[in-house]
Amino acid sequence: MKRSLFVLLISMFLLSACINAPIVQETTAIDSSMIITDALNRQVSLPNPPKRIVITGKALIMVVDAVYMFPEAPGRIAALANIGQGDNNFISLIDPNYAAKAILLRDAGAEQIAASKPDLVILKSSLAETLGKSLDVLKIPVIYVDFETPDQYYRDIEILGKVFQNEARASELVNFYKSKLETIQSAVQGVSSKPKVLMLYYNDRDGVVAFNVPPMNWMQTRIVDLAGGVPVWADANPGEGWAKVTLEQIAAWDADDIFIISYIKDPSEIVKNLKEDPQWQSIPAVKQNRLYAFPGDLYSWDQPDSRWILGLSWLAEQLHPDCFPQFDIVQEAQQFYETLYGLDTKFFEDKIQPTFRGDLP
Repeated sequence: MKRSLFVLLISMFLLSACINAPIVQETTAIDSSMIITDALNRQVSLPNPPKRIVITGKALIMVVDAVYMFPEAPGRIAALANIGQGDNNFISLIDPNYAAKAILLRDAGAEQIAASKPDLVILKSSLAETLGKSLDVLKIPVIYVDFETPDQYYRDIEILGKVFQNEARASELVNFYKSKLETIQSAVQGVSSKPKVLMLYYNDRDGVVAFNVPPMNWMQTRIVDLAGGVPVWADANPGEGWAKVTLEQIAAWDADDIFIISYIKDPSEIVKNLKEDPQWQSIPAVKQNRLYAFPGDLYSWDQPDSRWILGLSWLAEQLHPDCFPQFDIVQEAQQFYETLYGLDTKFFEDKIQPTFRGDLP
């Protein structure tokens, strides 16, 4: 009897010990590493989602304006080169933390970039053989993007969606651009004739006035084609940059519509002066009042910046007004800034609309 009682007490003790013993859970380390395929088809491995991103190099505006379409950007961009065209700086208007960011030189080298302690650098792919190689030596991860054509724009936005772990936002952005483009293409596909179009970039660097045409693979040429026009300079610039053209060549092309681009000066003032120039007055498009100032706000809408879709929309309506009877460029611009940057009507009316330039209401 005593032995049975003893065994019972021991069993109860052991049971109690098991019940009250701490539960040891087996933990599994969470793998937060990432592999992102960039514009050069490189697979870039990152041990963790990047928290300190640096953006610099040539054509910085095109990259930064795309990056800031993601709501995570203000908190993740640690440093960037000085951005703007002329005195305008769009990012300083929309990023409340802009003043706290390191501002690099536009041609910052690898050492200056490294000083910002980045865990990722985003560059245009054209810099891979120069700045990119220097960053490789320092073992700083780099992701390359292009942002030069509509198709590249869609792909590069999807790359950024992976960088910011927000692929849903990337899909929303791509769908916005594709929807706008499809609407324009549908409207102009049945036009009976396409006007001959000439796009000219005006600059007066060092006091010498020059007019230039873009290469065939640049956005400026692509939007003429997508808007239902024929770029008359098709064979004049097979190169990789702007090509200078003479007034004689401009006249010989005999374009139906001529559009003047300017990144620093107001193109409306340039067009006004050209219309008063006797040499330009002999050009048929000028005689018929079909010389236009390509529009913009803080930045021009012709370039492969996020605003290219506004430039395309405006140009398509300009060339084929009958195809867009309800078109309102101010409403288009307001929707653009609200959808892509989350800016409300008051911000648009106070900060964006007053900067309109070119042939805009």
